[in-house]
Amino acid sequence: MKVLALSSSRVGNGGYLESARPLIEEFLGTEGLTIAFIPFASVQTNYEEYGNMVKQALKGLPYIITTAMNDEGKAVIEAADVIMVGGGNTFKLLHDIYDLDLFHIIQTKVRTGTPYIGWSAGANLCGRTISTTNDMPIIQPRSFEAFGFFPFQVNPHYLNQKIEGHNGETRDQRLEEFLVLNPSIPIIGMPEGTALRLNNGELQFIGDKEGVYFEGHQGRIPSKGPVKPGDSLSHLL
Repeated sequence: MKVLALSSSRVGNGGYLESARPLIEEFLGTEGLTIAFIPFASVQTNYEEYGNMVKQALKGLPYIITTAMNDEGKAVIEAADVIMVGGGNTFKLLHDIYDLDLFHIIQTKVRTGTPYIGWSAGANLCGRTISTTNDMPIIQPRSFEAFGFFPFQVNPHYLNQKIEGHNGETRDQRLEEFLVLNPSIPIIGMPEGTALRLNNGELQFIGDKEGVYFEGHQGRIPSKGPVKPGDSLSHLL
């Protein structure tokens, strides 16, 4: 499989897909490829407008991007050389993929060699389930089961910030709750500006910041450790 899971579409005050663009070009190469863009994570932006944002951000690269929507979405995905899944609300994204009967089409294409690129919600779908997303469940998908390209969980936009005077749980506490109930499934926390790249059985953590690896332990408190840019995570496959 070839999978590029990006934590976010933006880094800091950078432009839309500005930091992702060179990673996408390196990942796909310079051949003319057709890309099926899946926009269903969008809630407040219509799909055509969302697709145009992506096309503009990647303008000049040798790819033909078609937004998969309406009745033609399945045919667009089936014919595409690459599948690209944008960010937004993870529950909405997975709900629509199931509802439009696209889940197994996408999963099968990627598992048989079609490159997959996803950011934010699109990256969430690379793991076993969407249970470590940061999003609100604004709609109920048929299942929380994701594509399972990685045999672990991902948490895009990872940031463990404790705000003084705020009594809600931190990100780490929320992820540890998952591990208490699912101690055999690790989690990779991906700060903005980082990504997971899978190619020919090699999985690498890339970017300009450290990520975090969370591990559960039966009957014990979960543990965590750093993941450095360039680290191989192939042992998790």
